[in-house]
Amino acid sequence: MSRLTALCALLSTVAIPAMAQDTPAETPAVPVPAAITAEQVPPIPVTLAARVRPYLESRGAGFAGWDPNKRAILINTRFANVSQLHRVEMPMGARTQISFEAEPVGGSYAPQKGDVLVVSKDRGGDEYYQIYTLDSGRLSLLTDGKSRNGVNAWSNDGQILGFSSTRRNGQDNDLYVMDPRDPASSRMVAEVKGGGWSIRGFSPDKRTAYVAEYKSVQNADLYRLNLASGKLTPVGNTAADIAYGGLRVAQDGTLWTTSDEGSDFKRLGRLDPATGKFSPVSTERWDVAGFDLSHDGKTIAYVVNEAGSDRLRLLDIASGAVRAVDALPAGQIGGLEFAPWGELGFSLSAAKSASDVWSLDPATLQLTRWTQSETGGLDPSVNVEPRIVTTKSFDGLEVTGLLYLPDPAKFSGKRPLIVNVHGGPEAQSTAGFRGSTNYYLNELGIGVFYPNVRGSTGYGKTFVSLDNGPFKREDSVKDMAALIDAVRADPRVDAARVGLTGGSYGGYMCYAAAVQLKDKLRATQCTVAISNFVSFLENTNPYRQDLRRVEYGDERDPKQRAKLMEISPLTRVNEIEKPMFVITGANDPRVPKSEADQMVAAIRANGHEAWHVVAADEGHGFAKKANADYAFLAQLAFWEKHLLDK
Repeated sequence: MSRLTALCALLSTVAIPAMAQDTPAETPAVPVPAAITAEQVPPIPVTLAARVRPYLESRGAGFAGWDPNKRAILINTRFANVSQLHRVEMPMGARTQISFEAEPVGGSYAPQKGDVLVVSKDRGGDEYYQIYTLDSGRLSLLTDGKSRNGVNAWSNDGQILGFSSTRRNGQDNDLYVMDPRDPASSRMVAEVKGGGWSIRGFSPDKRTAYVAEYKSVQNADLYRLNLASGKLTPVGNTAADIAYGGLRVAQDGTLWTTSDEGSDFKRLGRLDPATGKFSPVSTERWDVAGFDLSHDGKTIAYVVNEAGSDRLRLLDIASGAVRAVDALPAGQIGGLEFAPWGELGFSLSAAKSASDVWSLDPATLQLTRWTQSETGGLDPSVNVEPRIVTTKSFDGLEVTGLLYLPDPAKFSGKRPLIVNVHGGPEAQSTAGFRGSTNYYLNELGIGVFYPNVRGSTGYGKTFVSLDNGPFKREDSVKDMAALIDAVRADPRVDAARVGLTGGSYGGYMCYAAAVQLKDKLRATQCTVAISNFVSFLENTNPYRQDLRRVEYGDERDPKQRAKLMEISPLTRVNEIEKPMFVITGANDPRVPKSEADQMVAAIRANGHEAWHVVAADEGHGFAKKANADYAFLAQLAFWEKHLLDK
């Protein structure tokens, strides 16, 4: 399969696919990647791909951790078809690739020791991750090669690794520990029931593991696990609905975590492992989205999510003083990790900068940039910043979203708009680098709006609970309608040229919009989307079923099943009249391909337009560049037809 980046060299030689019979022979078309089946998608002109190509060549770098022996960093970035691990020996130094797999790879060095690099990868997006060591470009398997495994946490000294695995029955996330230097040391330390279990940390003496059972975004129970006996002892009241985020164990045994106990937002604080008492130390009104503890136990770096923009703070544990790192632009901060020598590493993505890796000297607040990722030769400083749109929903609830509008000096008058709904639903649209989406803004003059309806994270635990279960589900659709009305009323938006897209749960919202909001929209593009809640819950991967029932409802209960069927877009498919484009990963373990198949078939049976792209080697989203590029170009062709009337 030729990479899209080579298309310009193939202008005169590329063959026209059989599906493009009505295209004039003199118009070369983009080859459909070998893994993709494209139904009712018109041929995509190579000339379009050539215009878009710089926007498809941006890449980001994600901070994966420190090499404690050489003061180098480990990053995830993509130079070929998928993201791989690279080392960077010095700030702005060469990015040296160290993994060479056909699938995306992620991993980390053993803390303190740095003598072993543990990685994980799946096959074709199936999410059946296996755990390996990586050395000299070769992987050595540590797990069974069949079950679903998740890397959880290292001990502070880097000697043992905790992981979860469905090895026993294919469904429950039992807990294991191993010394990855000796695969034979792997052993189960707790047999559990449910798919939400993980090891969050170890006591300094490595006799105890701290374990969480994630039940929902509002409820996670913590336990102490005796690694010798396997006994689980609750930490606090497991009957209460309390959410916990990350957990760090100090060298003196103190537990640090984030929790929403006693608050609508997650706060940073100490947790007494004996009593379960949580003592908050942060005072911000927003969620603490992540944190890390320095190796000397003196400093905590934490990130506050302020209405979708991350802000970095440093806490001096002894004095309680907090310093803000104000030199960073508004964006998304991730991967916080202190090096043994005290430097803080992290990733930063902002509107005018692709994701890159930075470090901070906590003593001086001096920032050091380690990578500067390519943006296809484009000047990222021209990218537009979002503004927050706020409105009231049907019941008076305030809901918001991020609105990006093209530069008015380049694109005057009312502009078309694409509404982009996030998945989850326990997620949030946040400020950050928009990547290829900037083509719509900078070259076509199409605005993009990212709504955060009820059920989104970042606005407190009350807000995130307002869509739970089948009887509240469509309240979020009403929020989406209110927000669409608000942006359609903007004097710079063309209310007659609005489309909507979304993936996963956002894909359900996309289908629902095609039914309920069709008078406000010209077309919809729905990716890895839920079309029928009952068939989705029955067919999603077994480890996820109970977790999703908490959010959406239990299809085994007759009353809930009836409501789930009533609110499923497939039930009202006869009301879908506007054009739709569906994108699917054939290996998706979360939202099975059958959800798309039944929707596309029903729309076509009613005589309406339904493009469909399926990738045989992808799962819940497209990770391979060739597939992602083709899908983007196909979406672009769809929106040019239905928003720009080309």
